[in-house]
Amino acid sequence: MLTFFHPMLALLLAPLLQGVITNTKAFFAGRQGPTLWQPYYDLFKLLRKSSVYSDTTTWVFRLGPIAGLAIEVLCLVFLPLGNLRAAFSFHGDLIFIIYLLALHRFFTVIAAMDTGSAFEGMGASREMAFSALAEPALLFGLAAVARKTGSLSLDNLIHSITPGLWEANAAAFTLVIAGLFLVFLAENSRIPVDDPTTHLELTMIHEVMVLDHSGVDFALIEYASSLKLWVLGTILVGIALPFRTDYLIGDVPIMFLGLLALALVVGIIESTMARLRLLHIPQLMVGACVFSVVGFLIQ
Repeated sequence: MLTFFHPMLALLLAPLLQGVITNTKAFFAGRQGPTLWQPYYDLFKLLRKSSVYSDTTTWVFRLGPIAGLAIEVLCLVFLPLGNLRAAFSFHGDLIFIIYLLALHRFFTVIAAMDTGSAFEGMGASREMAFSALAEPALLFGLAAVARKTGSLSLDNLIHSITPGLWEANAAAFTLVIAGLFLVFLAENSRIPVDDPTTHLELTMIHEVMVLDHSGVDFALIEYASSLKLWVLGTILVGIALPFRTDYLIGDVPIMFLGLLALALVVGIIESTMARLRLLHIPQLMVGACVFSVVGFLIQ
């Protein structure tokens, strides 16, 4: 049962990270934010609504939200949490997870393109352009950590990161974390790359692709977004916090607090800075890639 404890915990608590970000932004704006459980209420509300489909869409449009959620759930079974081993692992699953995240993006993009809308096509084009710069940063960052730990399995990679290894490779790990954090913001459509709350045509990236989704389909998209936040956050926190205990689930509270702290940092960033111009986003992604590549090259 403990093998699947992390996936079940993620399925239950992933929307809570969105609630922490929203409340942090409300605090900095001097407002009383919604309850931390508001993302759950929103999901339940959407699940009670029916979906509306355009006559121009096909089965591809309906497949997008389902496939995206299924892919994020599949990612969870390959992720460890603290000293909890992943439900499944194999040599090279690190590359497999990167491909899974790319596949999620693919289904989101083709569902947007299936609407026949130039507006959503614009968002899909931007999504693919920026992801082409974010994926190398993610790949090189994880490859750098794999080089230090000697494992291409994400499960063994995370468990091999100890305080001693961190101390010996502090410079490389710091650069990798900086690069992966920028990727984390980009992949989850957060400021300064994108604003998940905007509906301004000229600045939308991810949100424009899901404008035609409604009801249950939109609930699946929102839930999959929360899981993606958890998946990438777990990888980042697993590398940043090298604390391992011998207790059965002793690391779980530490890792969960690390995820909450990561959500808090995202909320602070979104409260204290504006979104970058579209022309500057590639520069940010190239910077993330440089961090990861230099971290990979450091001996």
